[in-house]
Amino acid sequence: MADTPAPRGLHVPLVTPFTEQGGLAADALEGLAHQVLDEGADGLVALGTTGEPAVLEPDERRTVVDVCARVARERGVPLTVGAGSGSTRESVRDLAGLARRREVTAALVTVPSFVRPAEAGVLAHFRELSAHSPVPLVVYNIPYRTGQRVGVSTLRALAALPGVAGVKHAVGGIDADTVALLADCPPGFAVLGGDDSYLPALLALGAHGGILASAHLCTARWAELVAAWRDGDLTRARDLGRSAARLASAVFTEPNPAVVKGVLHAQGRIPSPAVRLPLLPASDAAVNDALHRATEWAATPAPAPVMV
Repeated sequence: MADTPAPRGLHVPLVTPFTEQGGLAADALEGLAHQVLDEGADGLVALGTTGEPAVLEPDERRTVVDVCARVARERGVPLTVGAGSGSTRESVRDLAGLARRREVTAALVTVPSFVRPAEAGVLAHFRELSAHSPVPLVVYNIPYRTGQRVGVSTLRALAALPGVAGVKHAVGGIDADTVALLADCPPGFAVLGGDDSYLPALLALGAHGGILASAHLCTARWAELVAAWRDGDLTRARDLGRSAARLASAVFTEPNPAVVKGVLHAQGRIPSPAVRLPLLPASDAAVNDALHRATEWAATPAPAPVMV
């Protein structure tokens, strides 16, 4: 495995745009990838949960990765690809397929869901994956979806595995394990926020960035937020964080990525707001609220950096 630095900064888990007829809108995906990078995103994520990978056909998943890999290569940015499943053997095979794509710099792998293997099983799962993966792993810790808690001791053990570069941390709040992890973060291990509303608080505790569906909208402002905490500009970071939290709360009033897609369509950036069953399109009220907050934040002058 190549020695790839742990991911840092703002990474956007791209939606998968669909045409009005329901097919994959590859051109729109490519345009969207360029747009978020133009506005300051540090990297792209393909086939994250926001990209609806579970409802894509195999050829559609390949096309999504092809498009994102091409943009990553052209722009010289990192590309993380969602991979893996609840089966360790199947996850090893899935990860092996990434070896053919030199643009892929990391794989985002969710803690095994539904089976609830206990924390020892989670550690054994990732030990096996790290021994075979051609790219570094970012563990996706999201217990309210997986049904499996991963405590700070296990997170530290995961960080010690060769090839585990970081964690997308989305535990639905700022709990004691989160505080303990960030109070003494393992060297070289990136903690990336995955709950958009809590990102400002995670950055204040020392998180290294985020993988954020909301960052399709007002990408430049999300990038400014990450940079403000990195640069120690606390006044600016707090102001941006309040606006970020308001937008994120609007985006997640209905199941992701329905609201994001609704807003992107309203902005003329994707050809339709369609999601695939079992998801349903977002309500007009939710889309309009999120669109209003995004428009308002984008139009508000950012506070000037504090000179020290």
